[in-house]
Amino acid sequence: MTSVQQGTLRAPGASIFYRSCGRGRPVLILPGGAADADMVDPLRDALSDRYRVITFDRRGLSRSAVDPGGPAPTLQGHAADAHHLLAELTDEPAYVFGAGLGGLIGLDLLARHPGQVRLLVAHEAPTKDLLPDAAREAMADAQQAMLAALRREGVAAALKRSAELTGADPEDREPDVAGPAVGPQHDANMAFYLTHDLPQLMAYRLDLPALDVQARRIAPAAGQSSRRTLLHQCAQALAEALERPLAEFPGGHTGWLLRPKAFAARLAETFARSEDADPRLGDGVRPRTDGRP
Repeated sequence: MTSVQQGTLRAPGASIFYRSCGRGRPVLILPGGAADADMVDPLRDALSDRYRVITFDRRGLSRSAVDPGGPAPTLQGHAADAHHLLAELTDEPAYVFGAGLGGLIGLDLLARHPGQVRLLVAHEAPTKDLLPDAAREAMADAQQAMLAALRREGVAAALKRSAELTGADPEDREPDVAGPAVGPQHDANMAFYLTHDLPQLMAYRLDLPALDVQARRIAPAAGQSSRRTLLHQCAQALAEALERPLAEFPGGHTGWLLRPKAFAARLAETFARSEDADPRLGDGVRPRTDGRP
């Protein structure tokens, strides 16, 4: 078993709990929703025989405490935390995997600190501003329904609405994978996510010009089992906006959680393909065939 190091990073307005495991090129994992570092352990373990895998609790979740009286978390703030963590733990660009909200955080990180990212795999990031009008309105309605369910009936009702949006199927998993643990900490994390992070997610707008410049560092991705969902449409819209192929991964929106071994193998394959870059480019970004930078 590969040893795991853990610690706490002081960032502006918060203390960020993190773990580092394995050797090799760094991989930063940014899960979405209410997921903390513990929920990423199976995926981390499946990758740590070939990479140094870095995980952390987003500020406000589990062991990453927001300072009393400090500002409310923002999506840009989460990306800044990832930036500070990478600066602390490695001096080389990292592979980054972001799912859902984590995908948006990864996109913001890449737009602001491209030198820290070797490749970003953005899995079903809710890039609703790229959707056609009707789909964008449907996404906004679904997100508002989650908030309304939280206010009226609590976390369990909001989770049900979330499952409807993501198309989550708890039976779509590898045989030896148990369902995600639930309990007071999970409920507290979900309440924090819905109260603080979801409104930020809904208001966030991509810096598309900055991302277009870094398009060859981005691998838009979606689940094989989520093709009929709005989040799969978001991934397809991101791929089209950046003129990148859409990579499909095992499982659905939470394939990284429920199919960690197959998902890790697909990630490793995606990372390896990204190494096939023009050797004239020190940053690993290929020239675009359409003449744009």
